[in-house]
Amino acid sequence: MQCLEALQDQTEDQCFRIVIRDVRADISSGNSFSSAVRKFPNSFNTLFVSMVEAGEASGAEILMKVAGYFESTVKLTKKVKSAMTYPIAVIGLAVALVNVLLIFVIPVFAAMFADFGAKLPAPTQFLIDLSNFMKKWWWLIGASVYGIYWAGGKFIATPNGRRQKDKFLVKAPIFGNLVHKIALSRFCRTYATLIRSGVPILRTLEIVSAASNKVQIEDACQEIAKHVSQGGQVSEVLAANPFFPPMMKHMVKAGEATGNVDGMMTKIADFYDVECEATVSALTSLIEPLLIVFLGVVVGGIVMAMFLPIFQLGAVAGGLQ
Repeated sequence: MQCLEALQDQTEDQCFRIVIRDVRADISSGNSFSSAVRKFPNSFNTLFVSMVEAGEASGAEILMKVAGYFESTVKLTKKVKSAMTYPIAVIGLAVALVNVLLIFVIPVFAAMFADFGAKLPAPTQFLIDLSNFMKKWWWLIGASVYGIYWAGGKFIATPNGRRQKDKFLVKAPIFGNLVHKIALSRFCRTYATLIRSGVPILRTLEIVSAASNKVQIEDACQEIAKHVSQGGQVSEVLAANPFFPPMMKHMVKAGEATGNVDGMMTKIADFYDVECEATVSALTSLIEPLLIVFLGVVVGGIVMAMFLPIFQLGAVAGGLQ
């Protein structure tokens, strides 16, 4: 009760402060910690509740393990998000800049070129036509983009759409390898943390499946649960599933032979965390020059196309004679 009171006073988030207050009140009325936090699924996910429940049953110091798990997961997620912030910001700035050029700047040049009365170079004429189209049909473009976004969201919300999305993300060029490694790391760390905390294996697989957010992991967890309930081993299912690399299959098999599956899973998760960090660093180094080239080609191409008639001013002005 004193811990929760201290947390309530220290928490700056007003909504979470109310959650802690209600959890504290629930515990003071005689309920367990796990049952109190279960009432707030948006604040405490299934993994957290299940681990606390296992800790209450076994008497183990579970919250340190919970904190370690979430610290590792959040650390990796923050690194990936920080690496993606720069390219997203640059691409967004490029899109805004191109729209400003097309809608506000190019019409000024178009009015000036119209006085020449001569045929403009093809790139310049294309940009002028594109600018006129965007000025006239900007609402149609916006509605089309929103419609595609809405339809894509509806499709992804379906089971088949979600399956197609996850398959594409894993096989996507450049980022697919990173998405795959993150999924493997989360699978291994969640599985190891729950097993080490005393959660039954079938319940562990349910939580791992729900926490993975990948249909490949969900399918594998269902197959593992079915196989284990019939007396099989986890490594046997992993060996038959192409989503899991050979190194992971052999390490899990070695962990089963030595009775240390959770330890092996933790080592695999640590390995893939390091791999993800290296991949993020490599992608960051690769993306920066690619974005500079992209901006140079797009913006430079627009500028060159608009100044091309000026460079050919003698030939263009000749059309007036």
